[in-house]
Amino acid sequence: QAMEREVSGALGSGDPDEVLSSAFKLKVTREDIGTLKPLRWLNDEVINFYMGLLVERSKKKGYPAVHAFSTFFYPKLVSGGYKAVRRWTRGVDLFRQDILLVPIHLRVHWALVVIDVRRKSISYLDSMGQSGDKICGTLFQYLREESLEKRSVQLASSEWTLHSMESHEIPQQQNGSDCGVFMCQFADYLARDKPVTFTQSHMPYFRRKMVWEILHQKLL
Repeated sequence: QAMEREVSGALGSGDPDEVLSSAFKLKVTREDIGTLKPLRWLNDEVINFYMGLLVERSKKKGYPAVHAFSTFFYPKLVSGGYKAVRRWTRGVDLFRQDILLVPIHLRVHWALVVIDVRRKSISYLDSMGQSGDKICGTLFQYLREESLEKRSVQLASSEWTLHSMESHEIPQQQNGSDCGVFMCQFADYLARDKPVTFTQSHMPYFRRKMVWEILHQKLL
């Protein structure tokens, strides 16, 4: 009940610029948290903060090592090529991670790419069942350049699988507004090596849970 009251308070009225949580060099305001109200589209601030929480949790014993890219990474890569994002991984060896999460913003829709470094696989997860073959290809090309640049190792395409998940393989949204929540939950489940078992019916719960997690800077 205390949790419910707290969540309702954060979603209630107040100064839109009030900072309700800050970590990972990010600030989440009341207005940002408001995007977690039912049927709202999540914004970059909420998604990047949530990705930060997933990375933080992955430092604990028993979790795969996770690196999450910002929502601004993929558009920058597409517009400027590898040179434009070369410095984004300063101090991070991507090839020593287990899982890389890449949030993809397609103008009015969120999707996710999960790169499993251990299994040499790149998967595209879209809660509207769209194909992401091209996106997987772009990210594999990025990995090849990163590998050459940072460790002078050529990645063999024959060893990697790229797969755009079909709509029957992963949960699908039944409205036009929950894509961001689906994407965050895909990331949460896969960052724990868990099968993705939720459905559209869980979305109202996930939205409220995410409010609490962002306020407390920890995942439930």
